[in-house]
Amino acid sequence: MRPASPTRTHAVIDNTQPDAAIEQQLYAIRQKIQPRTVHGAFANWRIALVLLTQLLYYGLPWIKWDDRQAVLFDLAARKFYIFGLVFWPQDFVYLTGILILSALALFLFTAVAGRLWCGYACPQTVYTEIFMWVESWLEGDHVARKRLDKAPWRAAKLRRRGAKHLVWFVIALWTGFTFVGYFTPIQTLVAEVVQFNLGPWESFWILFYAFATWGNAGFMREQVCTYMCPYARFQSVMFDSDTLTVTYDSSIGEPRGPRSKKTDYKAAGLGTCVDCNVCVQACPTGIDIRNGLQYECIGCAACIDGCDQIMDKMGYPRGLIRYTTENVVKGKYPDSGILKHVLRPRTIIYTVLLALIGGAFVWSLATRVPLRVDVVRDRVALSKETDEGMIENVYRLQLINKDSQPHRYTITAHGIEGLQLLTAAREIAAAPLQTVDIPVSLVADPVELKSRSIEVTFTIQAADNARIRDEVATKFFNRSFLRGMAP
Repeated sequence: MRPASPTRTHAVIDNTQPDAAIEQQLYAIRQKIQPRTVHGAFANWRIALVLLTQLLYYGLPWIKWDDRQAVLFDLAARKFYIFGLVFWPQDFVYLTGILILSALALFLFTAVAGRLWCGYACPQTVYTEIFMWVESWLEGDHVARKRLDKAPWRAAKLRRRGAKHLVWFVIALWTGFTFVGYFTPIQTLVAEVVQFNLGPWESFWILFYAFATWGNAGFMREQVCTYMCPYARFQSVMFDSDTLTVTYDSSIGEPRGPRSKKTDYKAAGLGTCVDCNVCVQACPTGIDIRNGLQYECIGCAACIDGCDQIMDKMGYPRGLIRYTTENVVKGKYPDSGILKHVLRPRTIIYTVLLALIGGAFVWSLATRVPLRVDVVRDRVALSKETDEGMIENVYRLQLINKDSQPHRYTITAHGIEGLQLLTAAREIAAAPLQTVDIPVSLVADPVELKSRSIEVTFTIQAADNARIRDEVATKFFNRSFLRGMAP
């Protein structure tokens, strides 16, 4: 099922025209949209999702966890805190897992019910919704806003528009401030703002994020969804005939036409569509859903709420515009059979992959060892001979305690018969989230060295927790062989 052509007027490209003219026609000049406010079940869902997402976004930086900010991405220290978990740059694989899970979830939701993410939880949709609430509060309903657009720039218009943009920018500025609060401890950020001591990095990103929010949600709105978001362009390949989408049922709506409430529309040969255009007025992207599914449709269901209001006023059954599938509209099965067709090969594959990768991700986090050890060799002298005739290799162990608790670690080495480990202390103390450099030497009897290099293994074990253990393999070089290689 592919989206129908957009309802907006697009010029047909004439190959005989100059290239400049053709290029200009590829972008439609924006016509400002003032969506009509509608009420209903789907509008309530959007309000709930807006409140939930913003409660999480604005609230998370203020939550404390173990005397620190619960969610903090400390780029300077290269530590990423998410409640009780601490991630390091070496844990990049977890970010990869999150991205894969997000993509699979998006594919699954889209295959089942279309652009749910776009219509209810996308940041562009959420902040556009917030900005439209402010707009309706200060400038009135969509009719009043249209009149204000056409009105000359006098004191009343300047006052209303100025108040609107002031509130918009305050919201955008707080949004940018919160964004930076995920990277700089937000209480530190507050102190810097109060003392007028913000650094250039914080200042730039607060203003940049605020400007982006203000511009995208206040001015560009549907332009972001239409021209900037790639999802609108490839959504059609993710839909099929059993995908739930916002659909106008022409079988019960046509032929459309105005009529009084008392008119027997069936006797008059009319459908239930009264051609009131409320569905068009309510659409935040300005399309007419009666022309079929279009790529501009974000699945917000505002047209459904608007149409249901009119159907209630007329005494007609709801459902002229509804979430349904192409096969239902074609009469292949009724609305009651939609659930039976949710489980189909595509959704089953997505669900299985999501479950497997999600399970592996959770298992990996649950069994994650909060310890990492890297071995760095002394590149100046790979190997040397001691006064006693033994072969010595020098290493530096970089131990990272990823746990929020302090630990003491013991170091052992094996791989060569009679191998000796020389270090300043056999037991190393590491504070929470601390990196410790440990110089060590390995000494072996040349009689036991049968080749140019032998693999040896360092074992680092927490003294207070048997589960915290790491093994790192490296090479032990035989000096006699190296001497034989010299020119």
